[in-house]
Amino acid sequence: MTMTAFTTLISPAELRALDDPLILDCSFDLADTAAGERAHATGHIPGAHYLHLDRDLAGPKTGADGVFHGRHPLPDREAFAALLRRLGLRAGRQVVTYDAQGGMYAARAWWMLRWLGHAEVAVLDGAWDGERTADLSAATPTDWQPSEPLVKHIDAATLLKQLGNVRLIDARAAERFRGEVEPLDMAAGHIPSASNRFFKDNLGADGRFKPVAQLRAELLPLAADTVVHQCGSGVTACHNLLAMSHAGLGDGVLYPGSWSEWSADPARPIAKG
Repeated sequence: MTMTAFTTLISPAELRALDDPLILDCSFDLADTAAGERAHATGHIPGAHYLHLDRDLAGPKTGADGVFHGRHPLPDREAFAALLRRLGLRAGRQVVTYDAQGGMYAARAWWMLRWLGHAEVAVLDGAWDGERTADLSAATPTDWQPSEPLVKHIDAATLLKQLGNVRLIDARAAERFRGEVEPLDMAAGHIPSASNRFFKDNLGADGRFKPVAQLRAELLPLAADTVVHQCGSGVTACHNLLAMSHAGLGDGVLYPGSWSEWSADPARPIAKG
């Protein structure tokens, strides 16, 4: 029997009904980078494996060129593929990513699976309401290989040349976007021409993504032929990418370096307000 693949969001009930999904716990805390792993060790969805933002979902902050590429640049593509092989990824296997932060880290893993060409990946929508276990999850390694990416990304130099010709969306909180505060990066403000869509605005009061019709109505004014998404370090931008994809508004383009990379070079323009 052919099962329907989930490619954006999946509910807890739908997850429970799956046969042999690959479940990835991406819970994380920027202020305490070991918190997510500790929580996973205490209790997680049965069968889930833990992915650490800094160690597994990001690469070195400084590249081989000696240039700072942001707080969470993409890792080596083959290295990430090798990790997923060890965890048992195979063609067609449904992957479900989740976290305890409204999907902000799970969405990054969702995007990265698509970057490897794997379409059958979805983010758990809302809190898990089933049993949890502290048991380590066994994995059977595979010989799976990545394929053509299903998503696109852009670097700082290319984005600089295209400013004003692409729709640019910043997923950070409004006060950071306006440049009133900057707790993490080199300078305050935003990339010129960017619009602000705080990623948490994709969620309802219940912590789940808003209904498709509501998301579409809110996001449609931000849609364009080319939409580039960024945030502080290329993580919560993926939440907006997921929301737009779920709303049927296309895949968009990720700027992985985001504000952390952009603001580190004083030669790049900065806007405020």
